[in-house]
Amino acid sequence: MVKDTPELPKIFTGARTGQGHGIAINADVTDVLHFVTEKQFKQTVIELAQALGWTVFSTWSSLHSPSGEPDLRMVHPGQKRVIWIELKATKGKPSHSQKEAIEILLAAGAEADVWRPQDMDRIEMILKGEVTLEAV
Repeated sequence: MVKDTPELPKIFTGARTGQGHGIAINADVTDVLHFVTEKQFKQTVIELAQALGWTVFSTWSSLHSPSGEPDLRMVHPGQKRVIWIELKATKGKPSHSQKEAIEILLAAGAEADVWRPQDMDRIEMILKGEVTLEAV
C-alpha cells in the first residue's frame, strides 16, 4: 500500500446503476461492468493514474496516429516507469494492429498491456507500483 495515497476517483461513476436497465439496484459489479463504455473506463484510468502521480498522454483523435497505437502512454518518474496501455470495454477485443503494436513494445522491453474494466484491482496495483506488468 502506498502511504499518503491521495483520494482515488470513484470507479465508473458514470456507469449505469441498473435502474430501468433490467439490472437490480444491488447488482453484482460484473453486471455493472457490462455497461461501462471504453470512454468511461478511459476517464477512470486517467483519473486514477493522475491521482497516483502518473503523467498521462492520450491521443485526442486517432485519425493521424499510426494504426494500432495504444490509447494511453503513462510516465511515472518516481517509479522510473513508462507504460503503454490499450483500453477496451468489458467485451472489447484489440484489433490485429493493436495486438501487433503491443507485441512490438514488449519485444523492445517496454511495459505494455490491454486493460479492461474487470481488471481494476490489477490496474490499481500496477499504477501504485506494487507490481510491474511483467509480474502480473
